[in-house]
Amino acid sequence: MGSSEPAGNTYDKSFIQPSMDKFEVESLSKNLVSNGCVDFRGRTANKLATGGWKASPFIIVNEVAERLAFFAIAVNMVAYLVFEMHQSLPTAATHVSDWIGAAYVLTIFGAFMADAYLGRFKTIILFSCIYAVGMVLLTLSASIDSLRPPICTARPCILATNGQTTFLYGALALIALGTGGIKPCVSSFGADQFDEADEKEAQKKCAFFNWFFFAINMGALFGITLLVYIQEKAGWVWGFGIPTAAMLGSLIVLAVGIPFYRYQKPMGSPFTRFLQVIVASVRNHCRGVEVGSEDDLYEVKTKESNILGASKLPYTAQYRFLDKAAVVTNSEANTNNRWRLCTVTQVEEFKSFIRVLPIWASTIALSLSFSQLSTFFISQARIMDRSLGPNFKIPAGSIPVFSSINALILVPIYEKLIVPILRKHNGHPRGITSLQRMGVGLFVSIFAMGSAALVEKKRRDDSMPLTMSVFWLFPQFFLMGSAEVFTYVGQLKFFYDEATDGTRSISSAMFLSEIGIGSWLSTALVKIIASATGGEERGWLRNDLNKSRVDYFYWILAGINVVNFMVFLWVARRFKGKGTTDGTIRVEPMQLDQLDKGSKKKSLMIDKRNLKCNV
Repeated sequence: MGSSEPAGNTYDKSFIQPSMDKFEVESLSKNLVSNGCVDFRGRTANKLATGGWKASPFIIVNEVAERLAFFAIAVNMVAYLVFEMHQSLPTAATHVSDWIGAAYVLTIFGAFMADAYLGRFKTIILFSCIYAVGMVLLTLSASIDSLRPPICTARPCILATNGQTTFLYGALALIALGTGGIKPCVSSFGADQFDEADEKEAQKKCAFFNWFFFAINMGALFGITLLVYIQEKAGWVWGFGIPTAAMLGSLIVLAVGIPFYRYQKPMGSPFTRFLQVIVASVRNHCRGVEVGSEDDLYEVKTKESNILGASKLPYTAQYRFLDKAAVVTNSEANTNNRWRLCTVTQVEEFKSFIRVLPIWASTIALSLSFSQLSTFFISQARIMDRSLGPNFKIPAGSIPVFSSINALILVPIYEKLIVPILRKHNGHPRGITSLQRMGVGLFVSIFAMGSAALVEKKRRDDSMPLTMSVFWLFPQFFLMGSAEVFTYVGQLKFFYDEATDGTRSISSAMFLSEIGIGSWLSTALVKIIASATGGEERGWLRNDLNKSRVDYFYWILAGINVVNFMVFLWVARRFKGKGTTDGTIRVEPMQLDQLDKGSKKKSLMIDKRNLKCNV
């Protein structure tokens, strides 16, 4: 997208025309972004012509189409594998969990490609094309009889051949790869459209994350209602073909927005920079190097850092061992060899990454529970009474609508009603912090799995389980949707805010990857429990759900969520945010007038624990 402008209050001189006077030049510079973004011509982006809500709708449409396609597949893929490919229920559930896990773990690869080589926009375009190819192949799998085993007329059914299975898994692999490339970039690319140095745009960015999540659930809502209904009534060809068309259409919409976007050029591989810090710090440690003071550490003399497009980062005393990578041991040595000598900014970038890992690890259990929405929750619904009136039967794959509708209702209520009330109460601009929001979601997930266990026990103990209404599943879906709203949006903003300029996509991929890891852990847990309790014939998790003890499985998940919540509280209380060393946020003097115009103090300390200001 052209050459990247360094971050900071600089602007492209090509905007200046000879006929402009000093006032016009100053007015123009005020309208240019300060975060290094450029327009599609490669010039520093103009706030009036690019970004903001002029660009965001095109990005959101792409995400809606991708989520529509993904959920239309995810919620019904177990049924497709069982009824079309003739797999057993536990096997199909584990395969779907593995596929979902791969889709989200591959976000790390997509983020790497965006940050190191392609940039976020080109990555979204490329992987959307890969996604669309996978959707086309999946549609072919459903439409060509030779790509599926014959219809089952007597037990045992004829299993799919290796060729048929390979074709289907190849299509799903491309979809997973496409998802992995798109997901970590879309939210970050959307956030790039808002300049954090502009107070008004910074507030709009916070709202963008909420409405972005709203759009995700809108796509999921259409995927698990309209498309699932079409799958059941018109067949798998239409059910897969329509989201394929939607994905192709979203590519056109995304391309239309090219003149309005703000672009960040790739800044090089953050993983390479991380490895350089590790190698340099270990090397100096083995040589007996010690860190005397901050003045002993190396930093480039330029206004910007030596990481393309990234601002310099202030020194923090946390993880002091890594500071050894920036100690100058020989004043005549080559300072350009980053495997021997790193800058303070490079070390701090790695520290910021390490700093969020405990938060990342302590929220994985929610993803383990969340993976049940597309596996055992759906299997429960399939053998319950799904009648809605005398002439309509709710498709089993549409039952997660309980969760999506909850999210669609809760996000506007939270944004328009709860946030203003909380802001008046505690003064926090977003009502509660991202960590507090994540904690609420983790707490709610405990009750979601407890509710699921109680309902499943009642269903199994019922003398006529097939007549039990599917609406008994509403509480567990509703609570799980609430947990998702709080935790997901909290994670989205937390990982973006704690990221540095060069690690935005990687940070987005981090919290997305935990969804995938949670799915894989769910698969592992299913296999462990099935094996430990007697296998598919006599264990808790059998092919016949009425003979299984899925309620026991849910209680185990509830217990895991309790332990996870306690661990999260312990980790969150000790978390120190980006640019802090003692649990406080330092506000620079240039920001003071925005916080207290009547004060002439040079610094302000905000205690993050109670949000009280001490001047």
